[in-house]
Amino acid sequence: MTALSRRTLGRIAGGVVAAGALTTVPARAQSVLKVGLIPSEDSRAMLAQSKDILDALEKNLGMKVQGFVATDYNGVIEALRSKHLDIAYLGPFSYVLATTVTPVEAFVIAETAKSGRTFYHSQIIALRSSGIKTLDDLKGKNFAFVDPASTSGYAFPLAGLLKAGIEPKRDFKTVIFTGAHDANALAVANGKVDAATIADRILDAAIAKGHIKADQIEVVWRSAPIPESPMVWRKDLSPELKAKVKAAFLAIKDLNWSDQGKLNGFKDTNDQAYDVVRETARLANIDLKKQK
Repeated sequence: MTALSRRTLGRIAGGVVAAGALTTVPARAQSVLKVGLIPSEDSRAMLAQSKDILDALEKNLGMKVQGFVATDYNGVIEALRSKHLDIAYLGPFSYVLATTVTPVEAFVIAETAKSGRTFYHSQIIALRSSGIKTLDDLKGKNFAFVDPASTSGYAFPLAGLLKAGIEPKRDFKTVIFTGAHDANALAVANGKVDAATIADRILDAAIAKGHIKADQIEVVWRSAPIPESPMVWRKDLSPELKAKVKAAFLAIKDLNWSDQGKLNGFKDTNDQAYDVVRETARLANIDLKKQK
């Protein structure tokens, strides 16, 4: 549990079976921008809730935009590596992992209208009726992470658990990966697990949708601020296309964006902004170099 296995990342190609139908077009003739989205929620929901942004991007660019959601986080990374995608929405940790596999670079980050911020938090939640109030109370319990490449669903809470002297493989009764934050909320609400990791904004969305009631939830642990999920591009895209794509994102205002809700817009970001994620991976004993 303290490091992603070679086998796990060796399976990333399996997450992009659907991406195989995408073809790479030479930059000089490119007429479609292919955009990858991590499955932080159900894939259909991700596409539906990203429609406004993708439509605005298409309008601003003056070219067709095609959205794609892989079956897992690493599927999007593999699609970037294989050049089946041009740009992608990645979690902070999946972005850091992607940089160890293929030349990609973060370029913009969303600012949410609700909070006016470009960061979020990881949380560990349980039902109040479970009696779980502290990390120590998790020992011997059934626990759910999101995905081995998830920032708030794995890397940050794993670091928090280890810092508290809790080793999931040793101290939890069972550990599962559900593949999506909203699935974790439902797993807790339905008693499938005793506790689970989740991004704070996705918990808020699950409450707003009625999937779980706020007064049922005990927040057992909360992380320090995490830089928001970036949009990233392949470094080998032409400078002209990069400039057009960045300008198109920066021109987007007051639209809904997936699990982040309504945005004020997008802001510049860069690779260095995610050094805190690399440091958290180190604290969680995740050796990024072995994940290639």
